[in-house]
Amino acid sequence: MHPDMHPIDDGLVRRLIAEQFPQWAGLAVKRWPSGGTVNAMYRLGDDMVVRLPLVRGGAEDVLMEQEWLPRLAPHLPMRIPEVLGAGEPAQGYPWSWSVYRWLAGELPEAGALSAPVLLAEDLAAFVAAMRSVTLPNAPAAHRGGPVASLDAETQAAMKELRAIPQEEVDCDAAAAVWKQALQAPGWDEPPVWLHADLMPGNLLVDDGRLAAVIDFGCTGVGDPACDLFPAWNLLPADAREVFREALAVDDATWIRGRGRTLSEALISLPYYRRTNPAMARNARHVIRAVLDEG
Repeated sequence: MHPDMHPIDDGLVRRLIAEQFPQWAGLAVKRWPSGGTVNAMYRLGDDMVVRLPLVRGGAEDVLMEQEWLPRLAPHLPMRIPEVLGAGEPAQGYPWSWSVYRWLAGELPEAGALSAPVLLAEDLAAFVAAMRSVTLPNAPAAHRGGPVASLDAETQAAMKELRAIPQEEVDCDAAAAVWKQALQAPGWDEPPVWLHADLMPGNLLVDDGRLAAVIDFGCTGVGDPACDLFPAWNLLPADAREVFREALAVDDATWIRGRGRTLSEALISLPYYRRTNPAMARNARHVIRAVLDEG
């Protein structure tokens, strides 16, 4: 998916575990299929998972989680990853990595939700809880700055998509939605805590309800519009309104949230269309959902 990905296999993971966590050396190691783009996941026995960055940027995310997950967990209504071991570079592997407690659940799929309204309520409860966190010395969330900071990359993605006619993206309509987001009033209150990457692949559901939220590598403080992603990347129109009402989102924040979600999809689609089917499929869904909303 990316240039300069570090090769990772079962043998490397076994060696890292044996060297740094010998108490777990006898447990089975098995690659876990994932649509993730930054990390490789390996089940370790029945109750743990090893997460190793594939690229250098992911190492920063690992360190972020090791520092902040234990602090955030007591404030949140859903389960989040629990770091059981902080791994260090070794065996030719160059970056930090982690062992987490395994969290059970299924990934939700847009268009196939069994209880979308209840899920919308759960997601709103999680986002509201994140916003209420008051932990000091918070980092800036990835993508949490002004909408305009995304403009150059978003414009480049639309230009690239215009050259891929088989994707059938109405780039004129997308450009109009993006322009509206750029023109919307910005967030002028103190920044709030965000997950900042509420993609379907970072949510776990059980019997249709939100059971856990994972992958906090982008977390930090910023514009609350950043955590409105599920409105368009997962929820149908009626549940989208439930989500908005539960969070009491004002018009400007909603417009920025829609634009940010669209931007992420426009950037992801040309990048992942041949390398990550799950990411490309969700990007197409987001673009349709946003443009159908008008």
